[in-house]
Amino acid sequence: MVDEERFWEAVLARDGRFDAVFVYAVRSTRIYCRPSCPARRPRRAQVRYFAGPKEAEHAGFRPCRRCRPADARSGDPRLAWVEQACHYIEANVESRLTLAGIGSALGVSPGLLLRTFRRHMGITPRQYADAIRLARLKAEIRDGQPVASALYGAGFGSSSRLYERAPAQLGMTPATYRRGGDGMRILYATAGCPLGRLLVAAAERGICAVCLGDSDAELEAALRGEFPGAEIRRGESRLGDAIRVIVSHISGQQPSLDLSLDVRATAFQRRVWQELQRIPYGSTHTYAEIARALGRPKAARAVGRACATNPVSILVPCHRVLRADGGLGGYRWGPARKKALLAGEVPAQPADSGTTPSLNVYPKPRTERM
Repeated sequence: MVDEERFWEAVLARDGRFDAVFVYAVRSTRIYCRPSCPARRPRRAQVRYFAGPKEAEHAGFRPCRRCRPADARSGDPRLAWVEQACHYIEANVESRLTLAGIGSALGVSPGLLLRTFRRHMGITPRQYADAIRLARLKAEIRDGQPVASALYGAGFGSSSRLYERAPAQLGMTPATYRRGGDGMRILYATAGCPLGRLLVAAAERGICAVCLGDSDAELEAALRGEFPGAEIRRGESRLGDAIRVIVSHISGQQPSLDLSLDVRATAFQRRVWQELQRIPYGSTHTYAEIARALGRPKAARAVGRACATNPVSILVPCHRVLRADGGLGGYRWGPARKKALLAGEVPAQPADSGTTPSLNVYPKPRTERM
């Protein structure tokens, strides 16, 4: 099992759609469960993931008596296709994968495979393959492998393809990642706004942080904590225009924003943040509504965590997401600021209906090539 971030989100959300994809085991209890198990969630450090009951029991774990993961899996029979597709992709990630090739191996049409996989996994087979390649790349680089050998070992067909995708997925080049982020250059500027002090920071490809607080010292400390290995310095000349646009937006004078972003994210975070960008100015959605829009109706809590880890507040408007009962819910910069942001937004005319910065996290998918 490769995409541990995604699997952990499924465990926290008790997402039954993953019951046919993996089981998780708890080291301290030596018990393994389905992702949908109603038992109390363990600490993440205690969790291991397995493709199925046989693998978990071979490793010395016993089945949970509540969710009975060793029993025949019930529910949508198409889940078996998804499980088989995941295994096929993992075994052949170094090859040129296509939907037609995977579908032929499983005896399923490419269109049906794509729809079923996306409905149950929340991502496409291509994105799943990318996640596997990226996880392998990270592991090999962390183990000290040279970038050149790591990229081929991870299944990237060429160095150009790796460097085309890696900055967006790693937030930096592979060589920089290997050095723990050392060498990144981040410029920032601060200014006053109706919500206190505002900090905006930018990396090479766009804005990487937007912070709100009571003092510049507080905001600068938060930025350095987020990027401990980077070279961080002030850059008012580059960020002056962005600061003015964001302050105008907070003041209710500019409903629409058009600023390039450069942020790192898991596949699930990326999907949540893109969904937040579709919420019109002056409108709100609930965490549950966002989860349903993503095709994961039980993942409202995971949506909340993705909102909480949003590094570019305002530009990705997580303040427009409320609890199901209408309550404000959490907000990284405090509920008072969230309430003020919502109060200051007046629904705009259709021409200015949304906040649509360019979110540079993953490249646009190609039609067929994986």
